[in-house]
Formats: sequence, structure tokens, C-alpha cells
Amino acid sequence: MGTTTDPAPGANVALLRTTRGWSQARLAREAHVSHSLLSKVEVGDRPLTPAVAAALGRALGLSMAEVQGQASVAADDEPLLSELRSAMRDYDLPQGQAVPEGRIRADLETADRRRDAVDVAALLRMLPALLRDATTYAHTQNTAESWSALADTYSTVYWLAARHRWMDLAELAVTRQRWAIEQQPNPIGEAFADRDRAGTYLNFGDVERGLDVVDRAIVTVQSTPLSTTDRDLAVGILNLRGMTLAGRLTDKRQGLREAERHIRSAWNAAGAFSHDVDAHGLTFGPQNCFTHVLATRVDLGRTRDALALTDDLDAAVAGLPPTRVAPTKINYARAQLAVGDRDGALESLGAAFDAAPQMARIHPMGREVLRVLVSLHRRSNPQLLRLARLSGVSP
Repeated sequence: MGTTTDPAPGANVALLRTTRGWSQARLAREAHVSHSLLSKVEVGDRPLTPAVAAALGRALGLSMAEVQGQASVAADDEPLLSELRSAMRDYDLPQGQAVPEGRIRADLETADRRRDAVDVAALLRMLPALLRDATTYAHTQNTAESWSALADTYSTVYWLAARHRWMDLAELAVTRQRWAIEQQPNPIGEAFADRDRAGTYLNFGDVERGLDVVDRAIVTVQSTPLSTTDRDLAVGILNLRGMTLAGRLTDKRQGLREAERHIRSAWNAAGAFSHDVDAHGLTFGPQNCFTHVLATRVDLGRTRDALALTDDLDAAVAGLPPTRVAPTKINYARAQLAVGDRDGALESLGAAFDAAPQMARIHPMGREVLRVLVSLHRRSNPQLLRLARLSGVSP
């Protein structure tokens, strides 16, 4: 999956700007960011943060994801992506042959393992057929469980699309996910669907509306008769999304207030679990709550607070799937870079590539941290050259 020719997000900003015929001064003025910051982002002396990407997107009339740049697929994978889009169009057209329940359950478990391992290439290979099978199974059985299986499949499609910043596909996936889960009463499934819907607002840079989706979903969960465990799980997952959104607010004072509200609620929910649990392809518990708090602190510009959360990051994320380990290592590297610890940032970034190379190669912040390290290093470094080669960032 992916190629080594996609520009890093900061470099993509320069391409978008020059294509428009805009000067740096004009884009900085329209986006309400400093000219100096924009210049450093474009040349690779500062990483393009999500907040700045969103501001530039608003000025250019683009989503945050479009500013960061879509990750392309290898030519051999293009037919698979077309097959996946076709299967999504046929959401109400089940196949003629019945699908055994056991096969759906087994294939969903396989998809979850590949998602956790961030094996996006293998995941794309299996998703078109799985989506058609899950569609047929849901229409045939018409039970809460069968529609939930279809919704989970769409959630996995959303995850894959969001990682690559294919936002048209991501938006369609969450729309289909919500449609599937509403076919039979399923409050937990609806909460997870709302979590993914809020994710599309996150990727578009429209964090205020994303927070509205999260808060409304939390109110609905809390007013729905559920077991304590199910309620804690649903509220916790929604609060993880809420704190991430809050960290991206332009007004960092407001962001801190909103983030702390969601952080407190998430920790409270996580306290009901002795260890992280998996549900609907997602992970929730004390460890995953920690990873989100760390990321939110970094987004809020409180990098030293983020670094102070643990003195042993490996132990803090031990046992979590690579889909959580890699972005946490990237966020830690971003914090280390912000405080001037280039060697530490390079080590953390290398650990992210080791944990999930397919994710690290397309992760916008991973590519940006690497681009800045390449720009700032004045001597040859084998680790830096290795990562640059893997990601396609020019050394």
C-alpha cells in the first residue's frame, strides 16, 4: 500500500499554494498564521501540525486531510480500491447465495487482527469480498447481530480510508455504518458509529462540529438503559474521540478546558476495566486512554506535560496493538522534537516504523517529524537514511 513518491504534508502545502498562484504572505494572511511559521513548514524546518493544516485548509477551501495530502496506492492495488467502492454502492443489493454465520465471524476476526497489526495491504485485499458477504448476511438474517457485523465492516473501511485520507470514501463509510446499525436497535453500535462520524469532522478540520457529535452521543448513551460495563465502554470510546478533537481547537484555552473534561470522563470510564478490551475493532481501557491523553497534550502544545506522563514509554504501551503503539511513538517523537531532543525523536520515530511500517510510512505527522529531522541534521545518520528511504522523504 502506498508509494514512496507522495509529498510530505508540509511539502504538499507548498505545492497547493504555488498551484493557486498564491504567495506565502497571502496564504499566511488568509489562514491567520505567521509568515515565518508557514515558511518553516514548507521548507521542512517545522512540522505541519493538524491545527495549522486545518487553518490552511480553511483559507484554501480544502479539508485538513487534503492539505496533508492523500496517500496513494500502488498500481496493483487500484482494482481492489475500485472493487471496494463498488461493494459500497451495492449496500442494499445482497448476493444470491447465502453466507454462513461462521464465515462472517471468522473474517471479521481476521480483519480486526490485520487492522491491529496495521497490515493495510492485506486488509484492502479482503475488504471488498467481506463487505459483500456482510451485506448479504445482514439482509438475509435481519438480526441486530448481523447488522452490527455489517456496521463493523464499514467501520473498518472508514479506518482504512481515514488512514490514507481518502475522505470521500471515509464519509461514505460512516454514512453506511450508521445506516446499517439503525436497522435494528443497538445503542452500543450507535455510539461507535457516532465516534467514527466525529472522526470525519476531525479529518476535515471541523473540530467544533465533531465535538457536538461526541457530546450528543454521550448524552444519548447515558440516557439509554445499558449495563454498567457497556455504558463505560461507549462513554469511554466517545471521550477518547472528544479529547482528540478538543486538542485541535484553535483557541488553546478552550481546547484545554474541553480536553480536560473529556480526559476526566475517559479516565473514570477506564477505571472500570482492569486491562484494555477490544470491541467493534477498537481498544479501550487504561492504556489506550493514556495514549490519547499523551497525543492530546502534544496537540495542545503542552509537550513537556506529555513527556512527563511516563518515564518508560515502552512499558506504558506494552501489549497494545501496533495500531496504537506506532502513533503513540510518533506523538512522543513530535514532543521530543519540540523540546530539542532530536536524537530521542529519531529513536522514537524508528520505533514507530518498527512497530507498524505501513502506518508510519503514510502517517502525516510521522512524515513531518521525519522531514524536519532530515532538514535539521547536518551529518549522515544511518537510522535517518533508513527511515527516509522507507517513507520516501528526501534525505
